[in-house]
Amino acid sequence: MASTAPAGPQTRPQRPALARPRSCVVSGVSVALADHLGWPVAAVRWVFVGAAFLGGGGILLYLWLWALTPLRAPSSYDPADGVRRRVNVPWVLAGAGAAAGIAAIVLAAGGALGAGFAALVATAGLLVVAVAWEQLADEEPAAFAPLTPTVFRVACGAFLVVVALALAVTQDAGGPGILWLGILITTFAGAAVLVAPWGLRLWRELISERTARIKEEQRAEMAAHLHDSVLQTLALIQNRAGASSEVGRIARAQERELRDWLFAEAAVGAPGEERDLAGELREVAVALEVDHAVHFEVVSVGEPVRNAPSELGAAAREAMLNAARHAGGEVSVYIERTPESADVFVRDRGPGFDVGALPEGRLGVRESIIGRMRRAGGQATVTARETGTEIHLTIDIPSETT
Repeated sequence: MASTAPAGPQTRPQRPALARPRSCVVSGVSVALADHLGWPVAAVRWVFVGAAFLGGGGILLYLWLWALTPLRAPSSYDPADGVRRRVNVPWVLAGAGAAAGIAAIVLAAGGALGAGFAALVATAGLLVVAVAWEQLADEEPAAFAPLTPTVFRVACGAFLVVVALALAVTQDAGGPGILWLGILITTFAGAAVLVAPWGLRLWRELISERTARIKEEQRAEMAAHLHDSVLQTLALIQNRAGASSEVGRIARAQERELRDWLFAEAAVGAPGEERDLAGELREVAVALEVDHAVHFEVVSVGEPVRNAPSELGAAAREAMLNAARHAGGEVSVYIERTPESADVFVRDRGPGFDVGALPEGRLGVRESIIGRMRRAGGQATVTARETGTEIHLTIDIPSETT
């Protein structure tokens, strides 16, 4: 007789996590709860509406879930995906606040002072929340807004002040205190709407400046400590090993990387600022030092050379490459800016060479340096000595200050 094995425990389907969608009508609470429970979204919304008549329990539950339910993870193709609402909440709140303000004026004129006070408080609360939502809550504009955030804020503040003035003019100075309390609340709310965002912006700028100053102090302290220890050790290794040795080359590369990391923020110029010739040649020197046993010292005096023809930079790069390949060791690059011209000197300590004795096929110096400068309207001079070779590049450039 065949026996049937007892059925194992049935696993229940796992419910989706309770998380609000990033594309929603207002908050996405109803959609998140419906997905989690497996209910229709309309049913969840009617539950909230029905519970709202039970002493406001539905409203409190909705706000509680809104505050504690996390958002769903952003999409993989847009990690910075923000919340997109199909209802422009600030404008809905502002419309309700405007209606409450008009109702407050009508009720106060009709003698319903208690209802007028409640309408005034509702006006102030709705408009303050609308401006706060516009300034802080929405990462992206929900729907088309006819006014910019600044104009919207000024309009809300001006409306609150106008409502308060209208009620103050129509009421007697010795009138009911509850209405004057509402007028004061509305006036302070209007002033807060007009001034608070400006003060918040100043506070954020102050915090940002303070944070940047603290980071700069920490970076300076770290740079001083590293300069007294690691950088000095790397410099000592370079001096003892020599510029042509592999150890010196590695130590020099590590020193440059460490200095670039320490002073990266200070070295970054203003947005849109044009790079000068000295900065370009320093980058070329770093790249050449990685591939060749050479150490470049780039020095610039006078005004930065920012409007030089491209041929000057190309000829200087070619001269630096030749020095790295054929001479090695210590190479100095000197850049001088005068009111009428720009001069670049590339000097190595190699054996030297005679330009006239170079074979016809060697075009590096003859064409890439001398010929290039001549075609650009400048001049290149090669001077060979027993102590090394110097290449002098000069070209006329009008001063930027003239």
